[in-house]
Amino acid sequence: MTSRPSGDQRGDLELTGYSDRLGAKPGETVRFMVSTSEERYAARVVRLIHGDERRPDKGFTEEHVTSDLDGSHPGRLQRCETGSHLSANEVGSAFRLRSATLQCWIAPTTPQHGRRQAVICRWCSAEDQGYGLFIDSDGHLVVEAASASESLVVRSRVRLERNTWYFAAATLDSESGSYGVHVRSLSPWDKEGLVTDAQRFRPDFNPNQLDVPFRVGAAGSCVHEARTIADSFNGKIDSPTVYSRAMTDEEVEVLSRDEGPPVDAGLYAQWRFDERQQSVSVPDGGPNGFHGLLVNMPTRAVTGRRWSGHEGDFRRVPEQYTAIHFHEDDLEDAAWSVDLEWVVPAGQGSGVYALKTEVPGLIDYLPFVVEPAEDGDPHDVLVLMPTMTYVAYANERVGDSMQPNVPSDWPPEYDPLDRYVERHPEFGKSLYDVHVDLSGVTYSSSLRPIPNLRPQYRVRILHAPRHLSGDLYLTDWLEEKGVGFDTTTDLDLHNRGLALLRKYRVLITGGHPEYWTTPMLDALEEWVEGGGRVMYLGGNGFYWVTSVHPERSNVVEVRRGIAGSRPWNSEPGELHHSTTGEPGGLWRYRGRPPNRLLGIGFAAEGADGRSVGYRRTAASYADELSWVFEGVEEDLIGDYGLIMGGAVGDEVDRIDYELGSPHETVVLASSGPLSDYYGVAQEDRIRFRGAREVGEARADMTLLTSASGGAVFSVGSISWNGSLAHNGYRNGVDRVTWNVLSRFLAPVEAATGADGTRAGDGARRPAGLTADD
Repeated sequence: MTSRPSGDQRGDLELTGYSDRLGAKPGETVRFMVSTSEERYAARVVRLIHGDERRPDKGFTEEHVTSDLDGSHPGRLQRCETGSHLSANEVGSAFRLRSATLQCWIAPTTPQHGRRQAVICRWCSAEDQGYGLFIDSDGHLVVEAASASESLVVRSRVRLERNTWYFAAATLDSESGSYGVHVRSLSPWDKEGLVTDAQRFRPDFNPNQLDVPFRVGAAGSCVHEARTIADSFNGKIDSPTVYSRAMTDEEVEVLSRDEGPPVDAGLYAQWRFDERQQSVSVPDGGPNGFHGLLVNMPTRAVTGRRWSGHEGDFRRVPEQYTAIHFHEDDLEDAAWSVDLEWVVPAGQGSGVYALKTEVPGLIDYLPFVVEPAEDGDPHDVLVLMPTMTYVAYANERVGDSMQPNVPSDWPPEYDPLDRYVERHPEFGKSLYDVHVDLSGVTYSSSLRPIPNLRPQYRVRILHAPRHLSGDLYLTDWLEEKGVGFDTTTDLDLHNRGLALLRKYRVLITGGHPEYWTTPMLDALEEWVEGGGRVMYLGGNGFYWVTSVHPERSNVVEVRRGIAGSRPWNSEPGELHHSTTGEPGGLWRYRGRPPNRLLGIGFAAEGADGRSVGYRRTAASYADELSWVFEGVEEDLIGDYGLIMGGAVGDEVDRIDYELGSPHETVVLASSGPLSDYYGVAQEDRIRFRGAREVGEARADMTLLTSASGGAVFSVGSISWNGSLAHNGYRNGVDRVTWNVLSRFLAPVEAATGADGTRAGDGARRPAGLTADD
């Protein structure tokens, strides 16, 4: 079936959603969360075949999969609540303190923000009652308390400054009616010391009547209400602590000098931000075990008030990493109610699927991959959908704030889905964006609406599909050629590793496999060493060190570091991943550049509306390589296609021996220099002193083979797959891809070692790649 989907959410008409997973195997359940302004919506499961409606012979193509989801369903609007914080839900109604001291250290990043920000509080935003330590709209620390009929505010004279560490405390004594707010700057240039402002109110005023959990970094709803998040804090909070009595000014003075509390302070709760950095759970170091849960994934493994700068690994000096960075625009889980569920039937073919939802005037798709069953009979080919790249780019907005370097006759064309994301900042951000306080977005999650993760999505500077929509070019071509293949996700490879790869002869990547975890890379390298074969049909792959949250597999983490083609820099001392402890940044700076495995590595990126093709090198005419170009009659291969008119464009890779490209790499073809609208990789500019050397911004097509039978074929361009279908799938790009795949698949008996194991410890070894094999 051919459909013309719409992502243009017009006026008050809304239709969106997400699934609880991007990959599922037969027998597993996929749950769908849907939000619509309409009373009812239609739904059906479809298999996605082709995503580019510009092709007159095919257009946007899908195949209906009959299921019990077919039909009409009741609609409702669901909303996202952004803002990260800690919630100590165990406290609840048991936490009935008549007097208290709330104390921590803070480094606010938006102190004069025009609204209140909660530091530590028990405050019900719906009832506007409770008590807590806040920053007011003008950047002053305040203690607030309110009951149903009375309220008070004590305001500090000190106006807080951005990115400055402060001691902050509130003392509340309802028996005497004394309330105080205490501030001390940790700047070595501070001359004021501890500044205390206090006020007396009537005795026995008790604002602590509602069943509200203690929160750090936000206020919110009572426990029996739907989740709401209010008064979100931007910045770092270090060592939040609650004492069960109001300390004297003298005792607070000692606390402010970081000399510890008095023996009889009455420690009630102390959340240890330096422990379990990889977790969403925060232990309570106090006597009551009021452990906290982190909501919406604030940034962990960040420097605290005591960081000296001598060590950047939080595992080595945990006492210097006692802070968490909270943001008002963090979103890890939209936490919508489930509307529909689909159990993937036994025997359901592996591939790219979606729940298609529809209301009059709008169609939406919630995509997912049906992965191969672990005990099934696999095909010989495995297509790896770069789902971690999809999540990294989820709701990317960086293009809205950066003027693209494109020709005047090739202006950006915004997809309606881009405009929809602009209207819904509550859907969260991508790893390419910065938070409202300008700190980089470190985590990205799939448990939220992601409008740019749709099969019809077109990237503004390409005027063409990319990511999921672009990877459908590849799966469509494989189907057109009658190739049996399985499809899986990055997370599946991350979890199963070599056990997954051993079942296949050939792995084909999507167009932009940029984000790789250590387990993924380890497994692929070992598989290739044992005889596995890779077709890298993309560009800028295997680039960023990536990790998966051990408790939230929907979350990926990236630390940009201070090098590479990046949208933001990591802060000093914050280059290590909280989820694994490993250093982040480029794989290149971990000694594992893509060149070492693929033969090529990232060279340049750009868009000019004039993608080009490849010309063969002299080396490609060797007799033993004739099979690569058999049947190719073009002098210029790929000067056509659906992505800017050619096979070489967007982001491109080239050979570079200095960066680890093996000298055994054969360059089969090259694009030659691209236009000046292509920017050279930032990490290479220091090597070239900022100059564009001839041939530097180009794509190389390469082949690497090993004695074990392992091989990697690389094309070095994201745009490659957009040229496969040109001229009815009869062209040079199609032919080269087919020739390589056929050669990689040609069966031979498995090589057997002296110990009786097969090549690659179970990998199926295909036929030789040269005439001498």
